[in-house]
Amino acid sequence: MTATDPALTALAQGWCALSLLHGRIEAHIERALQAGHDLSVREYSLLDVLGRQHEGEGGHLQMKQVADAVVLSQSATTRLVTRLEDRGLLSRYLCPTDRRGIYTDVTDAGRTLLEQARPTNEKALREALDRAATNPELAPLVRALEAHGVPA
Repeated sequence: MTATDPALTALAQGWCALSLLHGRIEAHIERALQAGHDLSVREYSLLDVLGRQHEGEGGHLQMKQVADAVVLSQSATTRLVTRLEDRGLLSRYLCPTDRRGIYTDVTDAGRTLLEQARPTNEKALREALDRAATNPELAPLVRALEAHGVPA
């Protein structure tokens, strides 16, 4: 029998709790977005990230930056962009200064859907956090997350 480091054991337990919290939140938001807007969490996240682009310097993201922002591989992000483009929610165009680059923009229909889905996402997030806060293992993580968003 090997001795285990209590600090590593606590760290592993914390990681498991964080993973559990993430999974519960994502599943709750997924159900709400699917039911209300026919969107997955990943689709919403992609629309949200792309919807925050702007025309100024550095305002448009390259596909690798988008993939990093939505925590997907570049190939999975490309497939997701294609699905949303097929639904008329996104459009792609060549970068005007570098013909090798392709940018993706949210269409008017995509912006409308995003604005309709944003309150659903926020409400579902709040519900999931409130539910998790009643669990003694998850409550400290919820408090940390809530404190993270509070301006200093």
